[in-house]
Amino acid sequence: MQNGKRIVIVGGGAGGLELASRLGKKFGKHDKTIITLVDSSPIHIWKPLLHEVAAGTLNSYGDELSYLAYASSHYFQFCLGTMRGLDRANKTIILAPLLDDQQQEIIPERSILYDILVIAVGSVSNDFNIPGVKEECLAIDNTEQALAFQQRLIKVMMGLPYHVQDKTLSLAIVGGGATGVELAAELHYALRQMAVYGFDFDPEKITINLIEAADCLLPALSPRLSKLVREKLEHLGIIVHTNEQVTRITPDGIHTKSGKFIPATLKTWAAGVKAPEFLKNLGLEVNAINQLIVKPTLQTTQDETIFAFGDCAYCVLEGSSKPVPPRAQAAHQQANFLVKAIAQFLEQKPLPAFRFHDYGSLISLSHYETVGNLMGRLTKSLMIEGMLARIAYLSLYRAHQTALYGPWRVGMMIFADTLAQTVRPQLKLH
Repeated sequence: MQNGKRIVIVGGGAGGLELASRLGKKFGKHDKTIITLVDSSPIHIWKPLLHEVAAGTLNSYGDELSYLAYASSHYFQFCLGTMRGLDRANKTIILAPLLDDQQQEIIPERSILYDILVIAVGSVSNDFNIPGVKEECLAIDNTEQALAFQQRLIKVMMGLPYHVQDKTLSLAIVGGGATGVELAAELHYALRQMAVYGFDFDPEKITINLIEAADCLLPALSPRLSKLVREKLEHLGIIVHTNEQVTRITPDGIHTKSGKFIPATLKTWAAGVKAPEFLKNLGLEVNAINQLIVKPTLQTTQDETIFAFGDCAYCVLEGSSKPVPPRAQAAHQQANFLVKAIAQFLEQKPLPAFRFHDYGSLISLSHYETVGNLMGRLTKSLMIEGMLARIAYLSLYRAHQTALYGPWRVGMMIFADTLAQTVRPQLKLH
């Protein structure tokens, strides 16, 4: 293997960061390659936690990771920036200028050379060009948006006694997938904690609406799990609207194709995802939602030196008619696969095909309940709920942390978090 090869990873989500960390340990530690991670944010937080950040039930500052600090001790480089273009002939990616809060240029447009490029930029909300979504709805695609949602929620609830008659309010979440379902339950819990901390409103007068265009919640998961989740949400008093396709959003509420109008002051859009827009302008093959089409080796169809994985990649494996699902477990498995695949690519050996193992799905309904199904060799699908499901759900995040820090440090983190819970408030109020 030749020294000095340049591997550039764009996107520091769960998969991208894990890949950079493992490649750093494997190659960067011995100066065999130069690994560079590029991300538009200076910090990382596990994306499945963002609904908790948005509701205020998780203080992101305790769980965020500084890319620069982490990179310095894990044998890779970090570059703050947003990819905007690709020059395949010269093997360079182009980063947009970095601007400050006043839109003044801090760093001009830059280029980074690569020998191998890995794109793992995740996904963003898909508004399907529905009028009013961009203007009236908040999204929680990243930490900044989640924190903005949490601040907006606090301000709305603080002003409620002064601006709304009888202190009533309607909240709406469009999208009955995992994000929408978990956010609905988390908001229900957060509102009750706000009342405990002295906010002047009756949480029983706050209506939470969950709107889904399909005929059931969690349409990508099993009907049994979907039914169970709906029953538990409705038991909490959350109003579930299925078979309701949103056609327009106005400042005072949501209009659907059936003619229904759902009043809402605070509106959230979680009704579908797509890959970032810039991907369709790279000269690589993409599908209708901007995902890069990749082969089972996770190489793009038009350039074998460019790999893509996670939510931004469309990969149909041999023997399957459906693509690898956009889940954290898929990105984790693909990151592990790419560590070995890139090593073989550098040695000019044939690459294996990625294989996805579905271990099931878990849905957290805040502090009330956790439900899901586990899949393995002994059982095709095993429904679980209660404490067992909660432990399984929490272990997903700890597994991500273990991939980054190792089991010893994660054990210390768990101990520290347990102690901190005895003194921290249940809700972030600032």
